[in-house]
Amino acid sequence: MDIVRPTNVDDGSAVNQLSMVGASEPFQKALRLIRKIAACDVTVLIQGETGTGKELAARAIHYLGARREFPFTPVNCGALPETLVENELFGHVRGAYTDARDAAQGLVGDAANGTLFLDEIEALTPKAQVVLLRFLQDGVYRPLGARCALQANVRVISASNLDLQRLVREGRFREDLMYRLQIMTVDMPPLRARGDDIPLLVEYFLRKLSHQYPGTQRTVGAELMAAMYRYHWPGNIRELENLLHRAYLSSDGPEIGPENAELPVTGERCAGARRPEMDGFLSGFNAAKARAIEQFERAYVRWALELSRGNVSAAARTSGKERRAFGRLIKKYGITKTGEVLALPSRAPESRSPL
Repeated sequence: MDIVRPTNVDDGSAVNQLSMVGASEPFQKALRLIRKIAACDVTVLIQGETGTGKELAARAIHYLGARREFPFTPVNCGALPETLVENELFGHVRGAYTDARDAAQGLVGDAANGTLFLDEIEALTPKAQVVLLRFLQDGVYRPLGARCALQANVRVISASNLDLQRLVREGRFREDLMYRLQIMTVDMPPLRARGDDIPLLVEYFLRKLSHQYPGTQRTVGAELMAAMYRYHWPGNIRELENLLHRAYLSSDGPEIGPENAELPVTGERCAGARRPEMDGFLSGFNAAKARAIEQFERAYVRWALELSRGNVSAAARTSGKERRAFGRLIKKYGITKTGEVLALPSRAPESRSPL
């Protein structure tokens, strides 16, 4: 992933520059916790299935915190060779070994005063776990070949798609390291638990694709939207993004249908999906389309109001609608200016995939 570094922003615009899209309660609950944790300079463990946005959550914690002006350095722990862990993390001085013609400060040095993000922390070998534990205990490390130890000023955030407590019980992860890593914990919800976010995410990705491929405008048809609600999304948001990308390119017309998406139809229903609306898809195309539009408009208006902290004019601008037309939607669906969900400030330019 590219590093996105928001500058001179408040907490909400930092969240939105990272394109964290969603109005469902499980997602909003995670956002509330992210905001609280950002103000506390402690180690954090982010847990969640593949594709739920763990790195984006880590970036949000970083950019909402006091270290936002300093580097966010991501590390894939599964790519750290066991024999080179200390060199990769702590660097070396010139001449430390045969090929060390120049000094290197290592990943900890790269993250100075900022955040070191350790993704796939469960992939660390036993030796690497010992090395990391020793560093986390006092923040002191010694580059290879150096005579003096250095003190690191970094925040460590780790992420895993596995249950570390289960790995501890199985003897595959050090218990003392787990406690060092998880002073605070964030659980990112899977997409199947965020059913009402599907229209928002679909709209976001379609808008992103329309910018990527100028001259094309696509919408998702009611039949495909119904299938999306029934699908359990094992790959979560990453799977949704990739599916829409393929469907967008393979579709010949303005509406994307099931034949373009090749989405498996299952009997499972996303948690949070409104059952009456989904059952309505059996009532015919026009009625189903009307229900899908109604559901999307209601969710989008609530979300836009929360992005603007209840400022109707700002919400209308975010939505690309006139204030009067946006006001009619508010009245139509009986939505309060608070949107009945967690308040988020105005939306910033999109640059990343959302949570």
